[in-house]
Amino acid sequence: MQRPAIAIFGAAVLADGRPSPSLRRRIGYGAKAAQAWPEAPVLCSGGIGAAGPSEASIMRTELLGQGIAAGRIHLDEASLDTLQSVVAVARFVRGQGLDGAVICSDRYHIPRIRLMLAVLGVRTRAGPTASGLQGTRAYYWAKMYVREAIAIPYDFAIVVARRRGLLAQVRA
Repeated sequence: MQRPAIAIFGAAVLADGRPSPSLRRRIGYGAKAAQAWPEAPVLCSGGIGAAGPSEASIMRTELLGQGIAAGRIHLDEASLDTLQSVVAVARFVRGQGLDGAVICSDRYHIPRIRLMLAVLGVRTRAGPTASGLQGTRAYYWAKMYVREAIAIPYDFAIVVARRRGLLAQVRA
């Protein structure tokens, strides 16, 4: 990919407004990707969950603190789940005339994201991730992998069944 977008997928914001460990990891992966592709725009995707501010705005603040130029950072504060973020990424890639997207999320989450984007015609590659548990309990990782094992076929079926409507949203 010559001209990708860097797409960072959101995770929870803590009640005090700080990023959760998952969100902090994803921001770190996005910062590494932004360094590897210094000309690529960075799309931060995630709305307001149980605690405000938006996941995307937290990402922006953290990325600015890591030296990523403000002009590169774009916010999708409307998406509240992975499917909505996937549509936002597809719309952003198409609207910016880019070649695809570098996906920045936790390792367990990336295959589902990439599968859904492929159905929508967006080329992707996995962004940088870290191996191991990254200071998180093994139970959490196991739970997330099980969740993804269920979510992958479910979301794949939804994207295939709703492909025309989703592509219309991407083109809007």
